Amino acid sequence: MSSGHTTAPGDSTTRSVPEGRYGRARRPAKRWQVWVLALVAVLAGSAAAYVAYLNLGAAPIEAQRIGFDELPDNAMEITLDVRRDDPQRPGMCIVRVRALDGTESGRREVFIPPGETVVTAAIQSVGRPVTADVFGCTYDVPSYLSSP
Repeated sequence: MSSGHTTAPGDSTTRSVPEGRYGRARRPAKRWQVWVLALVAVLAGSAAAYVAYLNLGAAPIEAQRIGFDELPDNAMEITLDVRRDDPQRPGMCIVRVRALDGTESGRREVFIPPGETVVTAAIQSVGRPVTADVFGCTYDVPSYLSSP
């Protein structure tokens, strides 16, 4: 719809609209408000990046399964390759076995002595295990787990 009022392409006049219908015209943000908002955004992004680094960064101790063998009486032996940032600190890894349907059928905490990089452990299962894997590792060794 055209109101019949036209402006030339280079005309700098602005039409005013009814204030009661459209409200007051917004004022542009002040320069200091833009800077404060930018600073808050940078600080929030930095905090999020720091938290992500702490939670998702490289683990100080981790293990990888080298191999596993089925043992008699529903047990399995797993061999781990342990990597850590301080090889002289003792560690602990949780290893588990799984049944054919994928459910966890056995679990064990394995002590990792200082200086050791390859560790072998047997895990008992409630049924016939089909695979073994590493659940996770930590330097927080419980007091009851002081020897292999």
